[in-house]
Amino acid sequence: MGRLIALLGLTLLFCAGMYFLPETIGGYRVKRVDLLSDFKVEEPRFDLDSLRLKLEEEPDTFQIDSALARDSLQREAGLDSAALALRDSLYQTLYAVRGADSLGLHIEDYSIGHIGLRHFFAALRERDTMDRPVRIAFLGDSFIEGDILVADFRAALQRLFGGNGVGFVPVNSVAARFRPTVKQEGEGWETISMLDTARHLFTFSGQIFRPQAESTPRVLIDANDTYTKMPQPSSLKLLYERNHRARVRYVADQSTDTLSLDLPPTEVIAERVIHARPFQRMTLQFDGADSLEVLGTVMESERGVVVDNYSLRGNSGMVLDRMDSVRCRELAKVRPYDLIILQYGLNVVSDTIMRYDWYGHRMRQVVRHVKACFPETDVLLIGVSDRSRMVNGQFETMPAVLSLLYTQRQVARQTGIAFWNLFGAMGGVNSMARYVERNWASKDYTHLGFRGGKEIATALLDALLLEKEFYDEVDKRLE
Repeated sequence: MGRLIALLGLTLLFCAGMYFLPETIGGYRVKRVDLLSDFKVEEPRFDLDSLRLKLEEEPDTFQIDSALARDSLQREAGLDSAALALRDSLYQTLYAVRGADSLGLHIEDYSIGHIGLRHFFAALRERDTMDRPVRIAFLGDSFIEGDILVADFRAALQRLFGGNGVGFVPVNSVAARFRPTVKQEGEGWETISMLDTARHLFTFSGQIFRPQAESTPRVLIDANDTYTKMPQPSSLKLLYERNHRARVRYVADQSTDTLSLDLPPTEVIAERVIHARPFQRMTLQFDGADSLEVLGTVMESERGVVVDNYSLRGNSGMVLDRMDSVRCRELAKVRPYDLIILQYGLNVVSDTIMRYDWYGHRMRQVVRHVKACFPETDVLLIGVSDRSRMVNGQFETMPAVLSLLYTQRQVARQTGIAFWNLFGAMGGVNSMARYVERNWASKDYTHLGFRGGKEIATALLDALLLEKEFYDEVDKRLE
């Protein structure tokens, strides 16, 4: 009898231990043993299909005076009513779809007359006659840090339309150690982030770098792109916003010669060419830098396309309404952008929140502020990606993802900008679980790997090129 009781006790201990197993072991899902499962009342679960239909059918309560908006567009874009009407008609004819795109196959343009990307596509057409490259600012959170997604998007655009270099690179970054498109490390710098303070004047990067006390700051660069294998950048520039008397000394590649130049004094954002030839490695050292405030370096060509990655880990996107409008105009003067892409949402979506009206309110303010800061630049909002949670031993899409996606689409509608459904492009419901199974995403079921980033970059480029066909067709008919 004693042996039987001991055996039962060991069995109970074993089953209890099985209940406390982690959700995954070595990348494989583990189903827990729960002896009381038949007595538990399950939490109510959202049916994803029903939720999706509910959100798509929910009426848009935002009202717009279309006549007033159309009159405003005629003045700003130089298009008459007939031209705007023709664009509307052709848009519906070519796409044969109205409103939301559940597959992420095309760009959803919510501007009247469908001119949300007019400036960007005009720049692409005129790129050979411009005195600068076509520039894209890709703003996002940890989803794109390390150049995930952006690297493949940039490389594909540069292969199609020319250009080289990774564009803007912050002095220091938490993602620097695993970014394969460029290696850059700053020594002797203090980092000031807009996520930590509102006392400084920030722009896209959300960071300012100052020399540490009694230090001689340096920046070490290896521009060898080991991932996309794109050519060496044509030049190196320094982007800074304050300086009194700093001097930079630099050594390029295997040269034994140390070159130097004075940085022009400034209290506004300035861009200084440091090296005007292709290079692979560079060491910069700054003397007399006590008043220097640096944003980062820039590696780019003078023609083609350049895509700047402005990722900032932990950024929900809402803090962008605190960007300083004066500083932004200064940035636009030295680095004019043709397209701004906003990718946010992962730091907002939560299993405990099902309505995101509050986020939509803030993001409408953000979009309007960005448009006011960069009035000559088009804006594309990207919807949130899929994110999974564990339910009964299986990873499933968090229902809150669909709710946030709906809110983001409404932000685009209500601010009259372009929108792209990344969630749909991934494959929709439970796509993140499939990405993880293929080793395209990390096992946190939230972040992409480079392979997954390449898939999404291809889908985004395809959607943009499809939209470009619409613009090309309309321009032909309006000639």
